[in-house]
Amino acid sequence: MEQDDLLPSTQVSQRVMGLRLLTGLVQGLLLYWLYRATQQGGWLAAMPAVMAPLLMAGLLLPAMLISALGHMAPRKLALWMLLAAVAVLAMALHAVQRDAGLALNPGMAGNAALRVLAGPLLPGGAAFLFIAHALVLAGAQDQRRIASYDRYFEVSWKLVVQLLFSGVFVGALWLVLLMGSGLFAMLKLYFFKNMLGEAWFNVPVLCFAWSCAMHITDVRPAIVRGIRSLLLVLLSWLLLVAALIISAFLCTLPFTGLAALWSTGHATALLLAADVVLIILINAAFQNGHVKAALAVRVSARVAALLILPLTAIAIYALGLRVFDYGWTTDRVIAAAGLVVASCYALGYAWAAQRYESWLVPIAMVNVATSVVVLAVLLALLTPVADPARLSVNNQMARLAKGRTKPAQFDFHYLRFEGQRYGQAALAQLAQQSSGPEAAWIRTQAGKALKELSPWVAHNTSQPLSLRDNLTVWPQGAQLPDSFVTQSWKAPGGDQRNDANLPACLSTPGVQCDALVTDMDGDGQPEVLLLRGSGYQGPALYGRKDGSWLLLGRLAAQGNACPALIERLKAGRFQLVTPAIKALQVDGQQLQFQSSFDQQDCQLIDAASK
Repeated sequence: MEQDDLLPSTQVSQRVMGLRLLTGLVQGLLLYWLYRATQQGGWLAAMPAVMAPLLMAGLLLPAMLISALGHMAPRKLALWMLLAAVAVLAMALHAVQRDAGLALNPGMAGNAALRVLAGPLLPGGAAFLFIAHALVLAGAQDQRRIASYDRYFEVSWKLVVQLLFSGVFVGALWLVLLMGSGLFAMLKLYFFKNMLGEAWFNVPVLCFAWSCAMHITDVRPAIVRGIRSLLLVLLSWLLLVAALIISAFLCTLPFTGLAALWSTGHATALLLAADVVLIILINAAFQNGHVKAALAVRVSARVAALLILPLTAIAIYALGLRVFDYGWTTDRVIAAAGLVVASCYALGYAWAAQRYESWLVPIAMVNVATSVVVLAVLLALLTPVADPARLSVNNQMARLAKGRTKPAQFDFHYLRFEGQRYGQAALAQLAQQSSGPEAAWIRTQAGKALKELSPWVAHNTSQPLSLRDNLTVWPQGAQLPDSFVTQSWKAPGGDQRNDANLPACLSTPGVQCDALVTDMDGDGQPEVLLLRGSGYQGPALYGRKDGSWLLLGRLAAQGNACPALIERLKAGRFQLVTPAIKALQVDGQQLQFQSSFDQQDCQLIDAASK
């Protein structure tokens, strides 16, 4: 072995310690500088293409450098950090580019980089770099490109424990500092408390503490192994419970059918979560393949390895049904990517479980191969190759063009707030559409969506309020009563029944609601039922009384919690019937009982249309 290939272990606690602590200090200073730039504005804050990569690199790369110092030769370490920086740059620049030109909340205009990091970029990039770093570090320590599974196991779990306990250490330090500030505050000395509230102090201190914890956990491998072993043993015994529950679930399905599963609307996510639990617990029991587990644990691991395949197959079928009915969305593209990875585990573990080895030895090879698949999938999702927003917007537009999605059912709101710049471009295209029987209506809805500033609240208070722009009227062709549009909803001294919990679409420019105009009480005069965007208390019904429009009542359904109900109301698929329970009348005031409406009722409505 050449001297430059691997630093002697005796040097890890001496020269390397200084480099690690210096790295933590530099990270803190860099992050503080970037924080100041976002707060003060200026050229850097106005350039997300520079700010976002710097922020992402400042958050992720120092941890990689600290963990690799002392375990990789300098030249190899420099090359690896350069490659990691290129990956960070590519992912961050794509995230900035897909976010460009959205013009959402003007208050966030100077913090576009923070908005980018708040999306899938930071967690996805962190997962990518963690897996890649574990593979590279293990290969460097074994002095070969593909390391032994023992080395992969040691390195990856050591990193997990290091990150976990470094976070605990930083949190404990912060609590101690808060205690100190409280003690001095009792003496009317507030300098400590004021100092803790300053970014120039807490950002560098916390980053420096993080580097200290990473170094301490690195030079105490016996302690790390002990914690890891205890954690994995505890998790391995949970495998018995998980295998039993999921086996019972799969055995029940032939008797209950799959309809109840589909009606949840999130069957794929639940099934994928079950896959993740089984995979983690199987590996907790297997560890590096040399640990002698109890017979019950070994049997449970073999059974669980077989259970992943049917769970994944059902999840794929569930996702296929949703995509066939409603097309691709961002969440469904991400779920499909997860199912690609889950399928690799399912097939590999099933193959390993049917072999006659005394233990699940082949899953070691499956784990290494699937980690490469995970890297490829993450890289595709975080770059233009398989950007979920791009794929979903293209699919939704194709469904609209082919007539598979009717214009009345098309979600313009989704394009605006989840389609990124691809959705923005699609809305701009729809706003110019001139062909088709409903082209005028499509242009109107696309134009309204382009004016929306936030999924919840608009921030452009200088924009004049226009209820006709804020409200999409149903059924198609219906008109809002003129008195409803011209009423001053924010008039001072108005009736409290009118002002309480007023939907934002009646008072704030750019906030969208669906308005169902129909005669609800049979008096020949229309009422207005506000649907999407009407508030957390549920769809609000307004009627004209004593010369003004007042809130008459609300539906029990919470806001957007039941899209199936909202779609049927918009399509006119409802009847007005006499309530099963009569109202109470007390001193001339009528009190109506409100029926219960929960997720199960929503699932029944959704299932009835299929």
